[in-house]
Amino acid sequence: MGVINLTPDSFSDGGLFNTPERALRQATRQLAAGAAVLDLGAQSTRPGAEEVGAEEEIRRLIPALKQIRAAHPQAVLSVDTFLAPVAQAALEAGADWINDVTGGRRDPAMLPLVAGAGCPYVLMHSRGDSKTMDGLTDYGSDVVAAVLGALEDASARAQHAGVTRDQLIWDPGLGFAKTTEQNLELLQELERLVQPGVPLLLGPSRKRFIGAVLDEPRAKARLWGTAAVCARAAAAGVAILRVHDVAPIVQVTKMASALWPIG
Repeated sequence: MGVINLTPDSFSDGGLFNTPERALRQATRQLAAGAAVLDLGAQSTRPGAEEVGAEEEIRRLIPALKQIRAAHPQAVLSVDTFLAPVAQAALEAGADWINDVTGGRRDPAMLPLVAGAGCPYVLMHSRGDSKTMDGLTDYGSDVVAAVLGALEDASARAQHAGVTRDQLIWDPGLGFAKTTEQNLELLQELERLVQPGVPLLLGPSRKRFIGAVLDEPRAKARLWGTAAVCARAAAAGVAILRVHDVAPIVQVTKMASALWPIG
């Protein structure tokens, strides 16, 4: 899954692709490099980010989404949003998936909307919001069990709203309300999160915990740390990797799959 941020303030590439023309060029590059899905986001979810609201998010998102859909009619397009009006506009404009970093917590209209659309729904584990999540990292003695339980609970709420189990894709939310040590524990025990019938998506790309391990403050310089995480994920059976650097990570996952064939 290639990341396309249509924002001025995302943590590693804010402002680079925030016009429809730039977004289309990046989408074309990522598809040519081997991306199976493109994930478009118009609201930064980095720690401390300000929420811009549905109207501004739609203004940023829809022109780019329409251009990419027209140029690449067969591409699978995901939209990263936690607001139901944005998801509705995106689906009407040609999006295929909804990727919700709040797992349905933020907007009560999201789950019924997804149920009615019947589209794939990335349900991510998180706590709080961009302003508060860094202070919500108490998971007791087993962060993996806590995240797995929260994903199951959120899935039950989604299914109660009419979302079917086969629509769901889980994301444990690396970097969202988790310390460096907790992120590493989740990665070390990924097999516990890989559950039958629910694909697992992982979004490690350029994140702070990689910078902490590598002592690398520059987000764009964290490619090799990201590659190591992606190799680990491929070995564990993770289905989808959400990354900025598509071409090198495609090579990493091909090689990892040859070394650790799943099934």
